[in-house]
Amino acid sequence: MAKLIGSDLYMPLLLSVLRRVVTMAELQTRSYTSGTASMAFVTVPNIEVGKKLAGDIVKNKLAACVNIIPQVTSIYEWEDKIQEDSELILMIKTLTVKIDELSEFVRKNHPYDVAEVISAPIENGNPPYLEWISKVVTVTGNQKK
Repeated sequence: MAKLIGSDLYMPLLLSVLRRVVTMAELQTRSYTSGTASMAFVTVPNIEVGKKLAGDIVKNKLAACVNIIPQVTSIYEWEDKIQEDSELILMIKTLTVKIDELSEFVRKNHPYDVAEVISAPIENGNPPYLEWISKVVTVTGNQKK
């Protein structure tokens, strides 16, 4: 039996199983602190504004990823009138400590008088994805991840 386990036939299989066990153990020991990352939502009037704003947000390391969600209808009150507009939504994945900076950036670069920037903390998710957000988004000295 010992001769079979050490043979060239079983060694690759044994190494493969060992790698999987180590990978599973690593995933289980990774920990995500609930609320470290956040999703922010910003409405934009059209795809051109959406792509420009999304690209600038990612380039400036304010977010790891921005999804552009097309074709939403927004119904809201503005200047004492009920309005209805076609818009797009930017779904922005970032770190919670970057939300204020992201909001300021959007306000300065958005065509609306009052830009919608709302956010919610991410309670849980795919650990490698959440770690990726943390690696991509730049944190300055006075901000903590």
